[in-house]
Amino acid sequence: MVDFGIVGCGHIAKKHVQALEEITDARLVAVCDNDLQRTVPFVQKHGARSYEIYKDFLEDPEVEAVIICTPSGLHAAMGEKAAHAGKHILLEKPFVLDLNEGKNLVELCKSKGVKLGVVHPNRAKAVVQALGKAVNGGWFDKITHASAMLRWNRVPEYFNIAAWRGTRELDGGILFNQAIHNIDLLNWLLGPVDEVFAYGATQLHNIEYEDVCVCTLKLKSGALGIIEAAVTLYPENLEESIAIFGSQGTAVLGGKSLSKILEWKFSCLTEAEAKCQIERLNNGLDAAGHKEVIGDFVKAITQNLEPLVSGKEALKVLYLVKAIYQSISTNQPVKVTTD
Repeated sequence: MVDFGIVGCGHIAKKHVQALEEITDARLVAVCDNDLQRTVPFVQKHGARSYEIYKDFLEDPEVEAVIICTPSGLHAAMGEKAAHAGKHILLEKPFVLDLNEGKNLVELCKSKGVKLGVVHPNRAKAVVQALGKAVNGGWFDKITHASAMLRWNRVPEYFNIAAWRGTRELDGGILFNQAIHNIDLLNWLLGPVDEVFAYGATQLHNIEYEDVCVCTLKLKSGALGIIEAAVTLYPENLEESIAIFGSQGTAVLGGKSLSKILEWKFSCLTEAEAKCQIERLNNGLDAAGHKEVIGDFVKAITQNLEPLVSGKEALKVLYLVKAIYQSISTNQPVKVTTD
């Protein structure tokens, strides 16, 4: 049994609590928020201890692992304090907003002997796992190009409901907040990326960063790529998709939340085999989500394994996102480095 504490009792924390309820070897024992009113449901329904002060929360001896669900810009500092307190750390996406802080946190957790994981549940989806097997199995043969699209809607109230949303310091931008899962998948499946060229614009929202971004990629493999991210779609979310094209294969995953196979054609499969795979994957019960991520993190702790997405692994997509933002600000192509 691993005893968890959650810091930051907003919307996303509810998903973690639901996941903890469904995992037999994990439980919620404490919550922390600077607004104690937000902790009340967790105390009443789950019997968790409530803290207003993060230091007091970290001093709770029963808390073995901390799930950090605070605004993105606070992740690094709160993670550092948790590591010094000897707690295992599971960070909501994005990992951190600053590369140096991310690298320091990875090294600190290593030196303290605590696990550091990042929530990227899309990696565990059955359709994504199948796509990964197709890539690694050479089903595409020569991969020519790929795309990752996030075409969502965010109304002004979404940004107005919390002061930190839409800010550079605490939110980071749509590449960090909304599109990070898609970018992570593209980089994980086909990276590393060699060079990017991007444009960003603030078209509809009164926020500090872009609400539309388009980016071209040149991968180390020689393949080309496109990233499109927008929160300006009318009147609701349209799609979250990833597509990969090769000399012997075409695959497109899509839907409003990257949950379905839309195209699945490979020279190594007969039409009947492809249809069977599509039906099985699209109609199956996909357990992926926060339950999958937390269950994997429990195994990482109890069996001394690397989490599904470790801090070191999450740094890879951070290098890519930083290069994209550099390209937007300089209006120039930018090499993706990992120095």
